[in-house]
Amino acid sequence: MSNSADSPQGPVHRFDWRPVRLLSAAVFALAGLIFVTSFNTAKGTNLRTDGSLLKLSDLIEQRSAKNGDLDESTASVRDDVDALARRDDGSTKAEDAKLGALEQAAGTRKLSGPGLTVTLNDAPPNAQAAPGYPEPQANDLVIHQQDLQAVVNALWKGGAKGIQVMDQRLISTSAVRCVGNTLILQGRVYSPPYKITAVGDQSALEKALTTSPAIQNYQLYVKAYGLGWKVDEREAVTLPGYSGTVDLHYAKPVK
Repeated sequence: MSNSADSPQGPVHRFDWRPVRLLSAAVFALAGLIFVTSFNTAKGTNLRTDGSLLKLSDLIEQRSAKNGDLDESTASVRDDVDALARRDDGSTKAEDAKLGALEQAAGTRKLSGPGLTVTLNDAPPNAQAAPGYPEPQANDLVIHQQDLQAVVNALWKGGAKGIQVMDQRLISTSAVRCVGNTLILQGRVYSPPYKITAVGDQSALEKALTTSPAIQNYQLYVKAYGLGWKVDEREAVTLPGYSGTVDLHYAKPVK
């Protein structure tokens, strides 16, 4: 009786890894990986919907509304602090007057007087080029950051004592920024039409707007494609005091 190791055995089948078989195996492995990744990402939802975009826009609106509520809360607390400070600081009338002038210059106090309001708006739907002008591109039909900045800069140059964009007072650290066709100002999000209100000498403000090269360029698009532009004189207007934080996060005061 022979040992099993000595027993004759049938032919041994070996795997023949030919290139075609290797390619097929790789394809199936890749398909499996994609399927698993897609399943883990989608969690049973449709990947091709724009639900994520809608959620993002909803989140932006929620944060903007929350920031608005926080601004109101901050303003209320600041009024209480100011009232306590005026009662207990023991300062003289001259010191109080100096502090008031500084607050006025900083934009943290209300400001009233004559002025004007500038309104900018996107072109109307299905806007067409005026005769003699090329057909508009998408960017030609919307308000851009540079347009808002041009108006703000012109008003400052025209001697504005204070400026409000939408419902917020501008201060030295305010940044007028646009993302797409929306304005982001001090943590709040706004859509057109955009209103910019300034307190100051009306004739000087209007002259500054008229002579601004950037606004003259904007007026070409108003004429060519119907972008919105309106200037309203205001006999009496009141700008709110800035109610947000005045801490410097990036710059440091010079000592």
